[in-house]
Amino acid sequence: MVALNSAYKKMILIGTLVSVTLFFSCDKKTASVITAPPAVNTIVQFVFTTDQHYGLTKTSFQGSSNVDAKIVNAALVSKINSLPSVSFPNDGGVKAGQPIRFMDYVISAGDIANREETGIQAATTSWNQFLNDYVNGITLKDLNNNNTSLCVVPGNHDVSNAIGYYKAMLPPVDAQSMIGMYNLMLNPAVPKTLATYNYTTDKVHYSRDLLGIHFMFLNLWPDSAERVWMTNDLSTVSSTTPVLLFAHSIPDVEARFFTNPNGSNTINATDKFENLVPEKFKDGALTITDLAAIEQRGFVSFLKVHTNIKAYFHGHSNYNQFYIWQRPDNNINLNCIRADSPMKGAMSAADETKLSFQVVAIDMATKNITVGECLYDHNPANPAAAVSWGGSVSFSLN
Repeated sequence: MVALNSAYKKMILIGTLVSVTLFFSCDKKTASVITAPPAVNTIVQFVFTTDQHYGLTKTSFQGSSNVDAKIVNAALVSKINSLPSVSFPNDGGVKAGQPIRFMDYVISAGDIANREETGIQAATTSWNQFLNDYVNGITLKDLNNNNTSLCVVPGNHDVSNAIGYYKAMLPPVDAQSMIGMYNLMLNPAVPKTLATYNYTTDKVHYSRDLLGIHFMFLNLWPDSAERVWMTNDLSTVSSTTPVLLFAHSIPDVEARFFTNPNGSNTINATDKFENLVPEKFKDGALTITDLAAIEQRGFVSFLKVHTNIKAYFHGHSNYNQFYIWQRPDNNINLNCIRADSPMKGAMSAADETKLSFQVVAIDMATKNITVGECLYDHNPANPAAAVSWGGSVSFSLN
C-alpha cells in the first residue's frame, strides 16, 4: 500500500467535507477527483386557484369599494409572484418550514370570464385581462429556472359565453375565453379563431407528466363523453402512477350542467339546462332540481377502475376546503380540494381577509402531498404585507 503524504491527507479531509470521492493509483501515486452526482429532485410544487371572474366588481377590497376584478386578480398574482421568498409553514407537511423557492405550475380551474349577462363585459375583454395578469404577469420560475407553466381549464361561465345561455347576454355568444384556453393549452398547429372554434369538437382537455405524477385537466366535469377521452389518455399511464384530476365543477355535479333531455334538447328558459357537457341528463324527473345520482355513479365506477386517481381539484363553489367525496352511495373515498375565488368566494366575498389560493407540495420519494391555504389579503390595510398560512392537509398518493 502506498503511504499517504500530508497533502493527500488534506485532500481526503476536504473530500470528506464536500462529498468528493478520491481514487488513488498505487503505481503513479496520483489522485483523480470525481464529483458526486447532484441530488435527484423529488419535489413537485404548484399553485392552485380558480374562478377569476373578470367582469365582476368586488364590494370591498383593500380600502376601496366596487373594485374591478382586474385589480383584485392583479393583487393575487403579485402575491403568487412573492412565493419564492416565502417558507412553507411548520405544519409537519412536505417541506415544512423550508423555503418555497420554485414553482412548477400555476393552475386555474376556470370561470376566467364571468358570464356576459346584463352589465358584464364581453368574454374577449375578460380574456385579454387574464392574459395580462396570469400569462404576462406571472414571474415565477421552476427548479431549472424556466418559466413556470400555466395550466387552465374552462368553467361553466366560459362555456356559456361560447354556446349561449337561457338569459340574455351581450354579445349573445363570445367564445374568446374558450378559444384562448384551447390555443394556449393544446397548442394546435392551426390556432382556433372565432370563425373556426366549435365547442362540440374542441374540448379543452389535456394532460401533463412531471416526476412520476400524471396531471389530467378536464373539460368542466368527467361526464360519460369526457371519460372516453380520459380512458384513452390513461391507457398509456402505469397503474402505479399517481393521477391528479383538475376540473371546474364540484364532483357532485349539478343537473343543470348536462344537456337538456327534453324536447329538442335546446338551451331555453323553460327547462334551464345549460348543455355544458355532452351527456344528456337522465336522472329523476328530468329537471334541473333533480340530483345527478345516475351521472355521479358513472364517475364513481370509473374511479373504481382507475384506482391510481388520488385527488380531485376543483372550483365553482368557492372557498378553501379539503374533504373526502363519497357521494352518491358512500362507496368511494376521493380526496377533494376546493379553492377560493378572488371575486365570488362563499366566505371571502364578505370577509376579504379570507381570500386565499392554495400552494401544493408533493414529495415523490415518500409519495406524500401537502395542500396549504395561502392567505394573500389577511391585512387589507397593508397590501404589501407578506402572505400568511391558514389550514393544510396532507395525505399519501400510494
